[in-house]
Amino acid sequence: MPDHNKVTACVDHSRFADYVTDYGAWAAQRMGTLLDLLHVLDRHPETAASSSDHSGAIGLGAQDDLLQELAESERQTLLSARERGRTLLAQLRQRARDAGATEVDIRQRLGELTQTLVEQAPAIGLLVLGRRGASAERSGRDIGRHVEAIVRALHIPILTVTDAFTPPQRVLIAYDGGSMTRRAVEWVGAQPLLAGLDITVCMASTPSAQTEKTLDWARQTLQSRGMTAQVLARAGDPESVISAVLKEQNIDLLIMGAYSHSPVRKLLLGSKTADLLRASTIPTLLLR
Repeated sequence: MPDHNKVTACVDHSRFADYVTDYGAWAAQRMGTLLDLLHVLDRHPETAASSSDHSGAIGLGAQDDLLQELAESERQTLLSARERGRTLLAQLRQRARDAGATEVDIRQRLGELTQTLVEQAPAIGLLVLGRRGASAERSGRDIGRHVEAIVRALHIPILTVTDAFTPPQRVLIAYDGGSMTRRAVEWVGAQPLLAGLDITVCMASTPSAQTEKTLDWARQTLQSRGMTAQVLARAGDPESVISAVLKEQNIDLLIMGAYSHSPVRKLLLGSKTADLLRASTIPTLLLR
């Protein structure tokens, strides 16, 4: 399989790594591409400290000795982390293969996660990551600290997942009728990822002739690609409308976009997005 437009799944040592791997394997199979499991070691020198008390190290050469000891401590910590990472990736590769992924690559990198992904973005067709990770588990945060930075930095589709894998069947597209949201509908129609699933296009707008015309375009675009699609318009702010429809229709995959000067952009890049992501337990595909 070609490695361009691959599915890249970011994994760490949290329990969410299994879910990310499962969704990554599902997406790679449907898209007919390889799955790339990526583990990034984010080294923080300030956390690599010797267990000894150096408060009395004031003799001649003590500073050099201390620096050497700290450097060795950091080296050993990094070596240990790399070995744990290799073990993690080997286990997850087998999990992905057991789930049906036919080609799985594993890679471990040392650096900062967002920057690593920015560098590799041209080869990524879909990025899968957990809405929470190891750092969020330790801190009790509802959303991992990397998620917002990654969404802002990358202009590729990003699938964020939270819970145990369930093959998506019912999809909701948050739509505002603008030119960029039309491109999102066209992207969905062009991808094998969502072929055969039930799709609803939802507009937070007072029903009107113009709204109906706008939604009809989305329905016809998707149906022309062989997809089952229904549309609906409902008055209210996007967050409230989306949350209500998710529950009413038992949606198991939400698609949102980040677009200029639109309510959906404000929803994605504003604080309301975090509220919606916290409230939702289903995977969310963010299109930019």
